[in-house]
Amino acid sequence: MKDSNTKSSSATDWERIDKLTDEQIDTSDIPPLDADFFARATLQMPDKPIVVLNVDADILEWFQAQGDQAKERMNAALRIYVEAHKRAA
Repeated sequence: MKDSNTKSSSATDWERIDKLTDEQIDTSDIPPLDADFFARATLQMPDKPIVVLNVDADILEWFQAQGDQAKERMNAALRIYVEAHKRAA
């Protein structure tokens, strides 16, 4: 996600959206999930496991300030750390 996208305010009236009931939401453009859909459906697993990691807010903000792909940059920094310690051991 681009940093500029996260700082702009939304033009959406979220208060109005939050008040909508399920019946009031227009779903007419969504195709039905019928038996044919489920007969053709396949389970697709991600290539890598999903990991949740707690990171201090200032660390995350710093990586996000470096531009796009903050998660990839954080992973690369951790990889460098791990590889350096593997060589030292």
